[in-house]
Amino acid sequence: MSEIVYPPVIRAAKIMFKVLGLKLKVEGHENIPATGGAVLCSNHISYLDFIFAGLGANPAGRLVRFMAKKEVFDNKIAGPLMRGMHHIPVDRENGASSYIAALKALKEGEVVGVFAEATISQSFTVKEIKNGAVRMAVAGKVPLIPVALWGTQILWTKGRKRKLWQRGTHITILVGEPMYPKRGDDYDQVTKELRTRMQQLVDKAESAYPTDGTGQWWQPAHRGGTAPTPEQAAALDAAEQAERAAKRAAREAAEGSSGS
Repeated sequence: MSEIVYPPVIRAAKIMFKVLGLKLKVEGHENIPATGGAVLCSNHISYLDFIFAGLGANPAGRLVRFMAKKEVFDNKIAGPLMRGMHHIPVDRENGASSYIAALKALKEGEVVGVFAEATISQSFTVKEIKNGAVRMAVAGKVPLIPVALWGTQILWTKGRKRKLWQRGTHITILVGEPMYPKRGDDYDQVTKELRTRMQQLVDKAESAYPTDGTGQWWQPAHRGGTAPTPEQAAALDAAEQAERAAKRAAREAAEGSSGS
């Protein structure tokens, strides 16, 4: 596979992070196999997570092909970059094609990155996740690797202004030990274990984070921050989904009336 775009993008990102004074801490990259396929499953707290989760695999010499919503690929600027880096578009109305593309990449020895929570966690804890990542690892006969990111939400997250130029922000990337799910396993139970491991990694990153988050918006409520509780965050997600559905229904109704 031709890699004209991805390596220069990584180099540019590292230079930018150095200019911004970001302090990156990567642990556990040795858990990513040097060769062969793997499913990398990360928590999701920022719009920039795919960049930092990818950097977690960089010391192991691997490039991660992330599954991302189709709308990102439709963007005039981001789209060509995403395609050039061979990321995988996810069409929510045709999920089967995305799954097939990801499985093909795994069988070709690629590392595929997924955000199993689907959307950004506004509580900054790991939301409930579906078993798609587990099924993908089983079908591809590859390891499943949990990853935790912390600090990325300070730069840019849902409902907050971007602070990309905030110097000195600490970013933690923890790569956990691989899991090896297989056919015949209870996929839902394995998914619960995956979520537990991800949350344990997040807890570890939070505990060692050098900046005190007490009273801060970016700190989870159970750790003394002012972020929404998981229950409040779930309500915010539900309201957002309802609003999106209403807009889609109105748009389809308008298109239907104009075509009649």
